[in-house]
Amino acid sequence: MKILESLNSRRSQGKKSIAVLIDPDKISDPAQLDPLLRLATENCVDFFFVGGSLVTTSNLSQVVATIKENVSIPVVLFPGSAQQIDPQADGILFLSLISGRNPDFLIGQHVLAAPILKNAGIEVMPTGYMLINSGKITSVAYVSNTTPIPEDKYSLAACTAMAGEMLGLKIIYLDAGSGAEREVNKKMIAAVRKSVDVPLIVGGGINTPQKAVNALEAGADLIVIGNVLEKSPELLTEIAEKVYDWNQTVSAK
Repeated sequence: MKILESLNSRRSQGKKSIAVLIDPDKISDPAQLDPLLRLATENCVDFFFVGGSLVTTSNLSQVVATIKENVSIPVVLFPGSAQQIDPQADGILFLSLISGRNPDFLIGQHVLAAPILKNAGIEVMPTGYMLINSGKITSVAYVSNTTPIPEDKYSLAACTAMAGEMLGLKIIYLDAGSGAEREVNKKMIAAVRKSVDVPLIVGGGINTPQKAVNALEAGADLIVIGNVLEKSPELLTEIAEKVYDWNQTVSAK
């Protein structure tokens, strides 16, 4: 089953998913990944997202290869630009930054990436990417030269997501940004969830089990855990348990 089909199937069943985000810039040696890969396997992580705002190193391919060689968990590219493509990956979130008005991140980078992706043969998932204000300027906001949606403008976010779905985007991704001070709040997630039928991904600032539960209850279909695992890898187990408990409850109904 393809990744998008899997997400849609799980959504129809009310089940939730978890992804671990890996920034290649923070991996100087692929061997660093070994503990995280073991932990992800033990905790039934559904996806690895690989990418970042900049990616100043040349080890994207090594990181993807290391994951593929050691685990069977699908690897999905989370690119900051057309340069962050690797044919070894299982799929790519083809991100259109619909919360901003920078044409380069709405269509420009996509034009450059399209012929490469066409030949790569990996699954391309058109994704409406929405930055939500998290209290400070994040790397992606700075690099993309866009202003995040204010965290209390629920209708604006809902209409933006709605427009993205009407344009044919297959996934909506709400992101507070890497290392966010605050996660995307429940009201924001709920407002967007009510406005679209496609799978909803939420990431940035989810650094406690309770924040993970809040996102799930508000309507997130997939939550993304990233920076916090560098300092507190055990948090993955705690959050994965919450996702597992949710799915067990759904299955029991």
